Amino acid sequence: MPFIILRLLWRGMRSPAYWQRWSERFGLGPDLTTNKDVIWVHAVSVGEVEACRPLVTAMQTEFPDKQILITTMTPTGSERVGLLFSDSVLHCYLPYDLPFSINGFLKRTRPIFGVIMETEIWPNLAHTCKSRHIPIVLANARLSERSTQGYSRFPRFIKQTLDCFRFIATQGQQDKLNFQQLGADDSKVHAIGNLKYEVNLPASLLEQASAMRAMWDIDRPVWIAASTHEGEDEIILNASRQVRGTFSNLLLIIVPRHPERFERVAALSHRSGFKTLKRSENLPCSSDIEVLIVDTMGELPLFYAASDVALVCGSLIPHGGHNILEPAALGRAIITGAHYFNFNDITKQFLDAQAAIKISDTEELADTVSMLLNNPERRAQMGEASLKLIARSQGGSLRLINLIKRHVL
Repeated sequence: MPFIILRLLWRGMRSPAYWQRWSERFGLGPDLTTNKDVIWVHAVSVGEVEACRPLVTAMQTEFPDKQILITTMTPTGSERVGLLFSDSVLHCYLPYDLPFSINGFLKRTRPIFGVIMETEIWPNLAHTCKSRHIPIVLANARLSERSTQGYSRFPRFIKQTLDCFRFIATQGQQDKLNFQQLGADDSKVHAIGNLKYEVNLPASLLEQASAMRAMWDIDRPVWIAASTHEGEDEIILNASRQVRGTFSNLLLIIVPRHPERFERVAALSHRSGFKTLKRSENLPCSSDIEVLIVDTMGELPLFYAASDVALVCGSLIPHGGHNILEPAALGRAIITGAHYFNFNDITKQFLDAQAAIKISDTEELADTVSMLLNNPERRAQMGEASLKLIARSQGGSLRLINLIKRHVL
């Protein structure tokens, strides 16, 4: 408990929203019960909230007499719930995995069942739900080889926890095999595909992006480095310097993953000698601006749409990468680093389909960006391959709804 509180205080120094709504993090707060039965969906942060959108929409259609409650762990996830669903769902933070917190949360929300997105395997949560006869399912679950090895050090404990789930719906066959290897009942694990393939972008997005490009100079080459982490920005800036040798009017867009890094990345860009503009300054991105730092939330799809080439970060360092499906759904040429183990199956599919290119270092990154900017036909081919792959891979939310109807409701 002391370490949890210290961590909240420390995170709040970088992101003040962590200093708010502490009662919810310990299972307290206002009573969220309604006159409708509550279906609870847990989506830890922004990525999971986006992934659960088609599922929540399908459940609202399939179960109109039920109330949806979405829980998150991060303020950015909370903000995204409000942006996507407005008042059509209830929302609060999921408390920390302490018995009294979990019991308090379940008492004030009273869900009839829960859907836990991705691999949020919290032992007290799982066992308390089982003891209270609240069915829970693990949805869109993924389990890397490294995570499987880590969990396998506690075979009896992890098997008991997995047995608390009514069923586990995995993203791919390898994830299914990994869960079974940890002791999950074979009959309770189903590979249904990745819900994140059901990307739902606003119809007006491309139109907004075209208007933005027109303000920048529509013929200007643009590449984006999305969701960057510490240690990646230097690589990206160095690569961009090399690319500018061929494309003197190049615009690089950097989108740091975490808000607390916005100022540091902007300062790094300035120190590196680039004329830099921050999105929050609300100034025109004139032709002499070399680097645009997106220090706002919720605009990444717009900037993907306004770019020619998209580098999906978290993959230049051993972080594990991020989801490449948003730029893919926009038909963008995609580059990834070598460290994409958190999205291994998805990324491999795009690499095999020649819809994405893997690079290993600064030189490869610069060469690949230059090649793609110089080759619109190759970019178009990659975009078309991405759209075909996404179209073939959709339907996971419908399969999940059918499993819920068969095994839970």
